[in-house]
Amino acid sequence: MSCISPQRTIDKDFFEKEVISYTGNKYLSIEPEYTDLIPFGLLRRMGRAIRIGIGAGMPLLKKNPEVDGIIIGTADAGLEDSIKFLNQILKYDEGNLTPTNFIQSTPNSIAGNLAIMSQNNKYNITHVHKGQAFENSLLDAMLLLEEGDVGSVLVGNIEGISDYNYNIDNLAGLYKKEELSSETLLHSNTKGTVCGEGSAMFIVGSEPGSSKVRINDIDQISYPSQSDVVEKIKYFLNRNNLSLSDIDALVLGLNGDSETDGFYHHVIKELFPKTGIFSFKNIVGEYPTSSAFATWLSAQILNKNKAPKATIYKSTKAEINNILIYNHYQGIQHGLILMSK
Repeated sequence: MSCISPQRTIDKDFFEKEVISYTGNKYLSIEPEYTDLIPFGLLRRMGRAIRIGIGAGMPLLKKNPEVDGIIIGTADAGLEDSIKFLNQILKYDEGNLTPTNFIQSTPNSIAGNLAIMSQNNKYNITHVHKGQAFENSLLDAMLLLEEGDVGSVLVGNIEGISDYNYNIDNLAGLYKKEELSSETLLHSNTKGTVCGEGSAMFIVGSEPGSSKVRINDIDQISYPSQSDVVEKIKYFLNRNNLSLSDIDALVLGLNGDSETDGFYHHVIKELFPKTGIFSFKNIVGEYPTSSAFATWLSAQILNKNKAPKATIYKSTKAEINNILIYNHYQGIQHGLILMSK
């Protein structure tokens, strides 16, 4: 797996040093050195979101050239270039337009670039389902592997902050009006959250191989009540022959929004009052496919059985063998991912 985020997740510093603290409403990703990954002629034409997606995906494809497919989940990737292209249509009165912005304006440009650069002409698809895009990407990968025609696939996400999508969401009231530090975000008790971005990529297969982490199941629900979410989690665990006590830790999408964090607090109160809890949006921000980062973090916890102090919302003394990820986007689209050693 590989991850580019507002933290030092591209290398080991994320676990060996203090997490980076942010103030304000934008948490921008720390980009790696791309010179060994992307030819300069391509790099200077790439939008930021595409660079981040390529930067997270290409190292895995270089190490695993035999993958049988590329599956990407995104909501806003390509949006910035799309708006640039629309502005050019107006500016030049539908005359001579720059083709680069048009080529990179679609959400599937990241999956396409990864396929071209790795010369992978196999299964290639992009899921654009807003807050459930990554869950649908995982589900697609699971179904593809269960068919038995493929051995492994690259699955991941990409979101980038652009002035356009940030301003639109900010006008819609999604972000904090006051400036807060990332340390106080989850306890702010005010409306809104902060804007984040990033890309997490995984090589997943039907056989364990050398992997130490398993993704057991994925589920999702839209427009539920708090009681609907509780019943959904009970059903989800029962489907996997697990009881509530079998969950050693939760990874929750708490983001400091007083209007939507109630879903998480209700689940804690009704189902997991004594279970350890990890958070992640206080260090990487909120974005539609942030559950991909939660999956990366959960895999790290299961593999190393430790996590940065900033992610520990409620400590646990138990050995962590089973993790339940519960995340929602704007209180509308809710996703569940079950992982284990």
